[in-house]
Amino acid sequence: MFKLDHKSILIGASVVASTALLLTGCLSSSSSTNEKTPAKVQANALAGPYTGKIGAIDGGVIYPRENGMYTAYVLNEQSTKGINHGRVPTANEIKAWDLDALPDGTGLPEGEGSVEEGDELYEAQCASCHGDFGGGGHGYPQLAGGNQSKDENGIVITLKNQREYGKTDAPKRTVGTYWPVATTLFTYIRDAMPYATPKSLSNDEVYAITAYILAQNYIKIDGEVMDDEYVLNAEKLAKVVLPNKDGFYPNIDGPTGPDDVKAFYADRAKNIGSGTRCMTDCKDPGGQDGKTEATLVRIDYEMSDVVPPYSTVRDLPPEVEDVTISKAEKMYNESCKVCHANDNMGAPALGDADAWEDVMDNGFDQVLRNAIDGMGGMPPKGGNDSLTSDEVKSIVEFMINSSK
Repeated sequence: MFKLDHKSILIGASVVASTALLLTGCLSSSSSTNEKTPAKVQANALAGPYTGKIGAIDGGVIYPRENGMYTAYVLNEQSTKGINHGRVPTANEIKAWDLDALPDGTGLPEGEGSVEEGDELYEAQCASCHGDFGGGGHGYPQLAGGNQSKDENGIVITLKNQREYGKTDAPKRTVGTYWPVATTLFTYIRDAMPYATPKSLSNDEVYAITAYILAQNYIKIDGEVMDDEYVLNAEKLAKVVLPNKDGFYPNIDGPTGPDDVKAFYADRAKNIGSGTRCMTDCKDPGGQDGKTEATLVRIDYEMSDVVPPYSTVRDLPPEVEDVTISKAEKMYNESCKVCHANDNMGAPALGDADAWEDVMDNGFDQVLRNAIDGMGGMPPKGGNDSLTSDEVKSIVEFMINSSK
């Protein structure tokens, strides 16, 4: 079963290729000024100041708990005898909790939804955060786009792109290029989305939104293109094969998962790369004398098949005032509606006169300052740092005037 908390040890094969740019300068024994051999470095790590041993699941050091201490931390050695850890859950309680779907589709509920229905639901429930057509929003991930073609080694090309000086575009990690298993897309949407009202969608609605997102990524099922009339259900979703399904290692699934992870990290030279670890003087010295070239290794592939092409210009087209909706309302819809459309998030809902009357007891200046600086669970400017203070002011005025 693919669990979300496994991401701490999942490594995308293609993403490791991208991070090689950073690791080589630190681990390369040919470029580091640290002359210690790997054996000496390991011996020093084990020697102290706290004696440890290699054996952590990620290949790191395990420190013993002894004499009431764990390294510099004091342990609570009180007896736990007699502590009540609760009762055994009932079969119905386990059934209500165990809702994850396996990669083969086991556990998916009944239901169905079309791409066309998902389009309408996405526009209403998801676009304010994830952008039109899954193109990404302010601070929220892009869901669609990116080149899904693979190179000669089977690595999704979009994920090989580098962040280099003057090029701010990182590898495109979308559902189509990065997500490994389609069944978890369904369960994540069902359990965690929409952001303001999770678990509010029916199974049919979740199937519809899942179908729409897969269609935006040009995913085929049994060779069939997902057009507007395509209807997704559990059987069809289990047949989805995503382009990056084999791009994650080590294998964490099944009863041998922990042992597989340990074995992977145990052979660091083969699976991660060998070299001298260092905590100081780790920078590649190349280029410091004006003659020697840095030995930093860069990946050859550079994305060029991007439409529109990359540009350093970040200016947006000028806003055109719509006679049917003000600019302030438009900005509210894009940056504030997800939390202020109802009171589920604890924020004063638009149109709730009583709630806004209480808010305004603090005075407009304080309300505006809270909107700009953030307060409680609300981030500064609603999470949209691109808004100016004047724009935030116009949004606050719109919300107040709409709630009288």
